[in-house]
Amino acid sequence: MWLLIFLVWLVIWAGGTYWYLFGKPSPFSLESVRPPGPREFDQKKRDKVIKQGFSLDKVPEDLDVIVIGSGIGGLTAGATLAKAGKKVLVLEQHDQAGGCCHTYIDKGFEFDVGLHYIGQVHENSLLRIAFDQISEGQLEFKQLKPHFDTIQIGLGDDKREYTMVSGKTEMKAHLIKQFPGETEAIETFFNIMKISAKKTHYLATLKLIPQWVSLFLLKSGLADLFSPVFRLSGTGATDLVNTLTKNKDLHVMFSYLFYGVPPKDSSVLINALLIHHYKRGAYYPKGGASEIAFHIIRTIQRYGGNCLVRAPVTQILVNEKGAAYGVKVRKGQEELEVHAPVVVSNCGIFTTFEKLLPPEIRVKHDIQERLNMMKHARGSFLVFSGFDGTEEEVGLESTNFWLFKNNDMDKSMDDFFALSKEEAPDNIPMMFITMPSAKDPEAKIRNPGKCCMTILTMVKYEWFEEWKDTTVRKRGNEYYDYKMRFAKNLFNWACTLFPKIRDKLVFQDVATPLTNMHYLGAQRGAMYSAEHNLERFYAEAVARNRCNTPVKNLYMSGQDVFSCGIAGALHGGLLCSSAVLDHIVYVDLLLLKKKLKRRKARELAQLTEKKLH
Repeated sequence: MWLLIFLVWLVIWAGGTYWYLFGKPSPFSLESVRPPGPREFDQKKRDKVIKQGFSLDKVPEDLDVIVIGSGIGGLTAGATLAKAGKKVLVLEQHDQAGGCCHTYIDKGFEFDVGLHYIGQVHENSLLRIAFDQISEGQLEFKQLKPHFDTIQIGLGDDKREYTMVSGKTEMKAHLIKQFPGETEAIETFFNIMKISAKKTHYLATLKLIPQWVSLFLLKSGLADLFSPVFRLSGTGATDLVNTLTKNKDLHVMFSYLFYGVPPKDSSVLINALLIHHYKRGAYYPKGGASEIAFHIIRTIQRYGGNCLVRAPVTQILVNEKGAAYGVKVRKGQEELEVHAPVVVSNCGIFTTFEKLLPPEIRVKHDIQERLNMMKHARGSFLVFSGFDGTEEEVGLESTNFWLFKNNDMDKSMDDFFALSKEEAPDNIPMMFITMPSAKDPEAKIRNPGKCCMTILTMVKYEWFEEWKDTTVRKRGNEYYDYKMRFAKNLFNWACTLFPKIRDKLVFQDVATPLTNMHYLGAQRGAMYSAEHNLERFYAEAVARNRCNTPVKNLYMSGQDVFSCGIAGALHGGLLCSSAVLDHIVYVDLLLLKKKLKRRKARELAQLTEKKLH
């Protein structure tokens, strides 16, 4: 009798699991991917897609989903849900869609705002397949040269320079060549990179299976027996690399891709993943970063949805049963309601829970509990510089530069963020330099005879907070003088690497945390959204921080779901789509990957056969 009951239960469980994984139609297909069309250079035609202003008559009828925010996380969720048969509306508060993927043009110079390079988009990679699906094959990526990053540590005569190159074996071999006495440490770190890259999907699975199952597996220790990735996720980067080597320059190399968190407070898994991200090559979208939003929005439109800008959402509507059913959008002096049974927020957990939910919902215990899992991140400070001349004439290159005044990242970051507002501009410890015009092969067509550079560093929001109630571009002389102190020091530092840029400079613009708040809707100017600290990546925190929220029918997408960057936000969109559809879309992507690999193998076999004959 008990055996029969067990067998019946087993059959039901197996059938339910199969139905959950494979029983629903996939939003993705090989047939939806078309050869890339000709590049659209007509800015007016592009603006009709990425700058379509909000009005009620442009809202599709019978909406299924409203997405707040048109960053890559929101667009990924929107396109995936649209391809699954949902009528989707994406709302963007800025006058251009794309979030950190948008570009801006001023005085004939085109700058990327948040996408500086991307990895793991080689042929038939999971990320590339995802991009192909949400753009239906229209996005093209240019592979940069193997030497993709230069890291400089120290100043003057004490300056040391190291380089990072891509390649399955070349990356590690090149690093060992630069640190010949640290072979064992590098071998161990690259093993950690391998585990992190191959097993990160286990962490994502914690967000997709029932929460009680995730917590049971973690609390019982069963998860740790299954894979070391759960332990690695909650291991501090400095603590781990201290066990590998005492070489502080090598410590920097293991954590140089900074995102505002000192290595001692960051997860070694995240730092390892960031480096591994470029192992198979660094890439840049042909046509510039705005191509991403342009093509994904057209996918959403193709399936009956739309993306509208100048549409600031002021409130998420929640009914008496505690379920989201739409949003309020400010249009001039009016607030207009737009209704849909599902609302996806891609504007960050703090903006969503502290600003957009009704006051009576914000104070609820489960909302506050989710908020307490996160911390506000550091703000970003960017200097956009335009030069008269080509990159060859000015001496720019596609390689990125990461500059550090010393090799103690923990101390230098702690000391910097402890400085007063007056001291900070003259004591910047690190910065990142990228040259988008040297990366995009089509930049010369769009902006002939010009080239540009973007410099980025991390700052405290509090240093700029006194001007938070002023209007953009009308913040006064004191604000201008203060931000230009940062900009001048950063630019002078860049001139030590690129001496020609000083005389060739004809345009410069500066973005502070307040700028990022205005244009990107980034809370406290944090481009990477909530802080990516160690506590956030403890396995239990990962399991609890999921796309579903305490408000029924309200879901989270973007960088706050899993991790930072373009790839991290895109995965946030895929995880969100899985939650909304109650269907793991990663299974569909993996099945497509298998089909593509089989197709590639057949093509290679046919090619070999032709050569033999």
